[in-house]
Amino acid sequence: MANFNVPTRAEVAPNNQEIFDNLKNALGFVPNLYATIAYSDTALGNYLQFQNAKTSLSKKEKEVVNLVVSQVNGCKYCQSAHTAIGKMNGFTEEQILELRQGYFSSNEKYDALVKVAKAITLNKGKVDDTTLSNFFNAGYTKENLVDVIVAIGDKVIMNYLHNLTQIEIDFPLAQDIA
Repeated sequence: MANFNVPTRAEVAPNNQEIFDNLKNALGFVPNLYATIAYSDTALGNYLQFQNAKTSLSKKEKEVVNLVVSQVNGCKYCQSAHTAIGKMNGFTEEQILELRQGYFSSNEKYDALVKVAKAITLNKGKVDDTTLSNFFNAGYTKENLVDVIVAIGDKVIMNYLHNLTQIEIDFPLAQDIA
């Protein structure tokens, strides 16, 4: 496997240095996975535009998708980052563990969302009729479904980047689940 180090500000292109500065001002640090995507002169800026684009999903709903997709794809970095972000968005540790396992016992709508996101990820876009019907019956629309697919694509990018590079996780480690 290739050996990847987290690039420093001095090691990235000037446009990425500016993004590093903005991230440091907004977050207090540059997450290692964001720094790693900066090996490309354009990918970090492109990715952040994609990640921050408008969506019909709430921040909490995006975290539902992020957590289950990161679990399905076995990305410990994203599991850890989105456990922290999920907590900032109001989920408890127990709820986060449920979401990562692909269900949500205390909210029917989030349960339908996590199940459809897990099925899409596991089955490369193919979802059984019952799971899809439950998603729509929970109040979601075709617009929401498209935005779920876009959110999955966002997370797959970072899951694959970490799974390939195995750079150091700079968030509190997410709890392992069976």
